[in-house]
Amino acid sequence: MTSRYTARAVMMAAISSGQGKTSVTAALARKLTQQGLRVRVFKTGPDFLDPLILQRASGAPVENLDLWMVGLDRCRALLAQAATEADVILVEGVMGLYDGTPSSADLARAFGIPVMVVLDAGAMAQTAGALVLGLQQYGPVDVAGVIANRVGTLRHAQMIRDAMRGIPLLGTLARQAESLPERHLGLVLPEEVAAFDAILDRLAQELTLDDAAWQAMQPVDFIDAGEPARPARSLQGKTIAVARDGAFAFLYPGNLACLRELGAALKFFSPLADEALPEGIDAVYLPGGYPELHGQALSGAARWQQSIRAAHQAHVPVVAECGGMMALAESITCTDGATWAMAGILPGRVVMQTRLAAIGQQALHTPQGELRGHAFHYSRLESGVAPAARTVKQVSGEAGEPVYRVGSLTASYFHAYFPSNPAAVADLFLGVS
Repeated sequence: MTSRYTARAVMMAAISSGQGKTSVTAALARKLTQQGLRVRVFKTGPDFLDPLILQRASGAPVENLDLWMVGLDRCRALLAQAATEADVILVEGVMGLYDGTPSSADLARAFGIPVMVVLDAGAMAQTAGALVLGLQQYGPVDVAGVIANRVGTLRHAQMIRDAMRGIPLLGTLARQAESLPERHLGLVLPEEVAAFDAILDRLAQELTLDDAAWQAMQPVDFIDAGEPARPARSLQGKTIAVARDGAFAFLYPGNLACLRELGAALKFFSPLADEALPEGIDAVYLPGGYPELHGQALSGAARWQQSIRAAHQAHVPVVAECGGMMALAESITCTDGATWAMAGILPGRVVMQTRLAAIGQQALHTPQGELRGHAFHYSRLESGVAPAARTVKQVSGEAGEPVYRVGSLTASYFHAYFPSNPAAVADLFLGVS
């Protein structure tokens, strides 16, 4: 039995990265929330940092949407569920509107979501109209309007409005003296900035909306196709320790939900706080993050290191992704030359570099089928351990990230999206290779 739900919804997209999509989306989410509206935000494609920013701005969990990694059916279910809870749904796009396979435009068309073009107008005026019309006609896509970022004056805003040829200028955001801070993998974690909420409040205050044009947008219908098939509860009775702190923060909400749907109980702990693994666990999950920024603390975390080594020696399955894998190598050498000793379960050393080492969606072929996800890292692992498997790059089909197996450890730079194949995930945490 299908149900239909409606909510005002827009895809926040741009001509490229660097246009201010996250800042504008966060400002809009915070502004609408302050007006008393229920707002749900989604992020297109693989991303961990932007969802944390958007969650802080909206006050609600932020899931990822992607037609390949997440899948059409799960995207549909997530949007329909959000429409039952929210007045407004904002979907932040990835890169440029038509970049990627699938792209933000593909996602918008799949669900009939109109596009809100976020445009950095700081160095243009009338040309803004040409860019927006080009984005509209190339697909084509339904363009609901434009939010111009880094607008200088009221006159500047009027020139942009006049150039739109009927497309509404729904909002403007002035040039910001202070923006959301960034580092090599993207924006910083909200908890790292003491005044983060003040920054969001200021962005919301500086975002000027055309309320009449906003209210004139038609709501979008979202269809709930009914209760999805539940995975077999293969992890029933199992308890999984999950690292979660400033060094291990790259976690898809869907991954935790998947583990719980498989029947697992989750216990969270902080290696950064030198917490030992919780007692009575059956497996360990070390997600990605920024261990290189906390090398000294992790190097000195003796209780954490002793507990993970003891668990590994006791053949407890350990699943380590990207930053989690880095923390289990022998050492991490940072770009400033500092070297920090890590847990040493995976032979080899990690070396940070200033250039990007890998980016893009990939899949791991397993006996249970394809487990989908992505890779994005600036470091390299120098190890003599032969890979037990390799992922496959989504578009090219070329070999992707190595997957290492050392005893009960499975480690890779590959970030898996667990709901793409719950059965394969269950095998990982049961230690079935």
